[in-house]
Parts: sequence; structure tokens; C-alpha cells
Amino acid sequence: MDIIFYHPTFDNVYWLTHLQQHLPEARVRVWQPGDNQPADYALVWHPPVEMLAGRQSLKAVFALGAGVDAILSRLKTHPDLLPQGVPLYRLEDTGMARQMQEYAVSQVLHWFRRFDDYQAQKQQAQWQPLDEYQPDQFTIGILGAGVLGSKVAESLRAWGFPVRCWSRSRKAWPEVQSFAGQQELDAFLHGTRVLINLLPNTPETENIINRALLDKLADGAYLLNLARGVHVVEQDLLDALNEGTLKAAMLDVFRQEPLPQESDLWRHPRVAITPHVAAVTRPLEAIRYIAETINALERGEATRGQVDLARGY
Repeated sequence: MDIIFYHPTFDNVYWLTHLQQHLPEARVRVWQPGDNQPADYALVWHPPVEMLAGRQSLKAVFALGAGVDAILSRLKTHPDLLPQGVPLYRLEDTGMARQMQEYAVSQVLHWFRRFDDYQAQKQQAQWQPLDEYQPDQFTIGILGAGVLGSKVAESLRAWGFPVRCWSRSRKAWPEVQSFAGQQELDAFLHGTRVLINLLPNTPETENIINRALLDKLADGAYLLNLARGVHVVEQDLLDALNEGTLKAAMLDVFRQEPLPQESDLWRHPRVAITPHVAAVTRPLEAIRYIAETINALERGEATRGQVDLARGY
């Protein structure tokens, strides 16, 4: 079994060493330009077209992250990037769900306990206890109901918050109200106090968080974007914050990364920013998942994490 590996920033020696330990029968190599030798599997992140083009013998391609939008967007201009019929897999949950839970819970509690308001008071040297929010008035709405969405919903339910989700198809999660399809989006938004975005990046979801959507949230709502920057119309977000429609936003992802220094988001007092760190690939967990999936494919068994190329996730 031959495996080719390409990632522009990962530690190649570390990955190859541990992949070899988990797949001792495999021959694993870092792909280099001009390498046209046979391969059964490819592990990639932002791969050059020439790495995969024409490799019809591949059994699977693994994207080394939860998102596959970079590969899918390049397929539009380079349809030979992914050989026809070769399945594409993403890292469905390799420690990312726990990280998303930590991020979402910590930020929701930050807003729920009004720490953002107390920080604003601190800037004015103002000592003033504020009225408490009540959990039943703090409905959490999760856009996107995949693996990460389900885990975030589960962690927030444990704190007693009403939780709802919206996705293409209806979900049956314990104690979570499910909304499905475009026809139920307005009902999902109505009464949502904290909007958490975990949508996949598809043509249908680009610019979905615009002024029209934000205006339908509960008064004094909050936005937590953990998915992709292209989901949010940044000027609409700033307008909603400036006019008081939205109380605060926590953003981990942006249309342009790094976020340009001239962006008004940096300077807005009600915007908090992290540099795309909500959930990063944990190498050992990712390697275990890849090895288990490859072994399952070799045995002809069912697997998880395969991307539906038509849907984009």
C-alpha cells in the first residue's frame, strides 16, 4: 500500500513517522513535484493540481481538516484535481468537536454572565452590578447540524439553555428543537438570542448571515462565527452592531485571513476576534482516524467522513 502526503505547513517527519506506526504495512512518502509514482491513498491540504490529476488508481483522498471547501472550490477551475470516482474524506471529528464545545460554551457563558458588559464598565471605571440574564431567555440557535453542530448543542444543553438547530434536513437530537429547510429559517431565527454558525461552505450558504437575517434575531442578539468568513456580510454585521440590532459578535473566521489591519472589525468595541483557532487538527487523533478508515476501506467495510461532492460536505 502506497500513501502520498502533502501539507504546506505540517511537520512532515512527525506525520510520516506516526502514520508508519499506525499503518506498518504502508509505504508513506511526502509528495514532491514530478512524483508520478503509483499511490493508493493521498493525504492532502491545498494540494497542487499535478499531485492528484490523473491518479485514477487512488482508492481515496483525505483532506487534512474538517473543511473541504478549498478542494471543492478548486475543482470548479481544475476539474481534474480529483480523479472521477475517487472518494474524498474529511476529518469528521479528530478532537475538533471538543475544541468547538470549549469555544462555544466559554463564549456563551461570557455573554450570559454579562462579562462583556462588565468589561465595558471597567473601561469607564464604573462599579455597577447588572441584572442577571435567565437561561430560558437565552435561546441558542445553531446554524448547521453536522457532527460539530451536534456536539456543540449537546454541551450547551448541559448548561440548561434552550437549544435549537437549523439544517437542510431535520434532526432528532435529544432536547434540541430542529428546523429544516429554507421555509423554516425565519421560525428558527425568531427568538434566537445567540446565533452560532457551523454551516458548511457551499454556494447556498455564502453571505447567508446578512442584514435581513440578523434583523430577524431576538433583540440584543449575539453572533458566534466558527465556520467560514464567507458566510458573513461584514458590513451588514457592523451596521447591525452600530445600530444596536446585534449586541456583540465573536469571530474566529474571516473572508480574508489574516484579517487586514485596516478592517473596522479590529476596532469595534463589541467585536471579539481569534485567529482561526476554534478547532485545529490534532495530529495523533487525525492519524488514528485516517488509519482506521484506510483499514476499513481495505476490508471493504463501511466508513464515515466521506464528502458528498454535490452537497459540498
